[in-house]
Amino acid sequence: MAVRIRFAPEFEQDIAEAYAWYEDQREGLGEAFLVSVDDCLDRIAQNPKIYQTVFHSFRRGLLNKFPYAVFYEFEGIAVTVHGIFHHSRDPEKWRRRLQG
Repeated sequence: MAVRIRFAPEFEQDIAEAYAWYEDQREGLGEAFLVSVDDCLDRIAQNPKIYQTVFHSFRRGLLNKFPYAVFYEFEGIAVTVHGIFHHSRDPEKWRRRLQG
């Protein structure tokens, strides 16, 4: 059974920035990135506990083919996606954002 997914405003900005960067590299690569994000979100919706907890109550879902991770919380009947970060980004940046 799939759960409901909510998105923090920062997630939308993260996606837009990464999409634009990949499209600048090669036309169509941004679209491939979005497909990879959708695949990861589908896995999370189908089984929110598929990925391990990595920081407090936050879990990290990994994208296929792109060096990004989706950070989310599973709260009983819903998932809140807080951000998507490049693997090379300083971990303190995503930790600070997740701490709010």
